Amino acid sequence: MSDASRISRQLSLCAVMETIVHSGPISRASVAKQTGLSKQTISEIARLLENGGWIRETGRTSGHVGRSAVTFEIVPDAACIAAVDLGGTKARAAIADLSCNVLAELVEPTDARGGVHVVRQIARMCRDVAHHNGIDFEKVRLAVVGVPGVPDPKTGRVLMAPNIADIDTFDVVAMLKQELDRDVFVENDVNLAVLGEHWIGNGAGIDDLAYIALGTGIGAGIMVGGELVRGSAHAAGELGFLPFGADPFEPESLHIGALERVTATNGIRERYRHLSGNDTDVPGIFDAASAGEATALTVIDETARLVARAVAAICAVTGPGRVVLGGSIGSREELVHRVQELAAQCFPRKIEIGVSALGTQAAIAGAAAVGLSHLHATLFSGGVPGAEIALPPPDVVRFSGAVV
Repeated sequence: MSDASRISRQLSLCAVMETIVHSGPISRASVAKQTGLSKQTISEIARLLENGGWIRETGRTSGHVGRSAVTFEIVPDAACIAAVDLGGTKARAAIADLSCNVLAELVEPTDARGGVHVVRQIARMCRDVAHHNGIDFEKVRLAVVGVPGVPDPKTGRVLMAPNIADIDTFDVVAMLKQELDRDVFVENDVNLAVLGEHWIGNGAGIDDLAYIALGTGIGAGIMVGGELVRGSAHAAGELGFLPFGADPFEPESLHIGALERVTATNGIRERYRHLSGNDTDVPGIFDAASAGEATALTVIDETARLVARAVAAICAVTGPGRVVLGGSIGSREELVHRVQELAAQCFPRKIEIGVSALGTQAAIAGAAAVGLSHLHATLFSGGVPGAEIALPPPDVVRFSGAVV
């Protein structure tokens, strides 16, 4: 077969597979109508995909004039990916199938020892979430792991991750590959979250998008023109290091970041403790504010003011069409409303600010999107440029795995 014929064949295969993923169950005639390919070509490709175990007959069309036709759908669990969101306090692992549906999810407290213990925890959780839900782990072809720091592509270490001890001291990627015996992609967790929101969340279809996560830490995922912005050191979006909030010239600000020191969990608790003399967790502070306690209201107002400044800084540089707020603190309605009001006071153009539609699953959704794109390319593109399968639109995806 000539190169031209091979490329044409691969492009046709991807077109047929994409149509079945997006529209199945679907007949050959309907595939032909959507792709523009001949029925003979589709029959040959369908036979190839069926023999490979990637699609299956699912019935026959009904309600049409003339003979009924065989319909096909993807075999969703013919291959899967593991998606992981590693946070400073919680770790989530999920399994997603070829139809981009999350089959199951497992949540655990992050191993406080950090370092290699966390890597081993991630690997175990990937196997456990499959095992507990009857999923053959041999079908899991690769893993995508979101981390609360900056993955260094040269060394495999995770830098600027103060909430996970010792994760910057060794090659995390290599150890994960060894533990899982699979290909592994490691990405910043907030970058994955913005990809998830862009795919099936509150930023779906918006190619200039910013996602700000506020919880144990603070960070941003930024998309410009539909592409993720990473920067030369893969550290774009490290909002915690914006030079305001705390004194950016103090040594601690080089480790945690001036803004993160005062806006994330520890900073909010410390400010409340300083003003009230009482020590409580962040949900307790929000509860006190809801009850009208002046000190708690002051702390939340100060936090919202700082987040609004961060929103304005992003908008001044990248001009997103929407800013999505997420994270355990960032998605609180009390905070979001204040940020919306304050951002309008410190930036001359209207800023559209919304709340994450995916909540705690934003990074998992992004990891699934990255992993499934890689998996589809590996299985079906044959290395041909332009031969790829687009992820299905939000109304096709069932993103609700059983949490165990």
